[in-house]
Amino acid sequence: MKNPAEWIDSSGNDVWIEAAAPEGRFVFFETCISFLVFSMRIPSEVRYIPPGRRAWIEGLPFTVLTLLLGWWGLPWGLMYTPLALATNLSGGCDVTDEILARRASANRAVT
Repeated sequence: MKNPAEWIDSSGNDVWIEAAAPEGRFVFFETCISFLVFSMRIPSEVRYIPPGRRAWIEGLPFTVLTLLLGWWGLPWGLMYTPLALATNLSGGCDVTDEILARRASANRAVT
């Protein structure tokens, strides 16, 4: 799986990192899609969750899609689906430290 911090840098659009409040979090969610013997866990783009907002609500579309399409693959769909649901319902996978560290190292390299 690609490191989510790389998604920000490779897009060339990391201006929103500077504008984010220090109290917020950067997270990504997962979707599990399965069909018979084929199953995939697909990470979302990294999203900024402002302070006070419930991250699991932001992940509801990914949770619903996983509930509908995740179970239909053997054996991995039955294993990946609960993992993706647990990630999404717990507020996503927090990658704030990785993103801020990567941004800090990029700033040091420029100066």
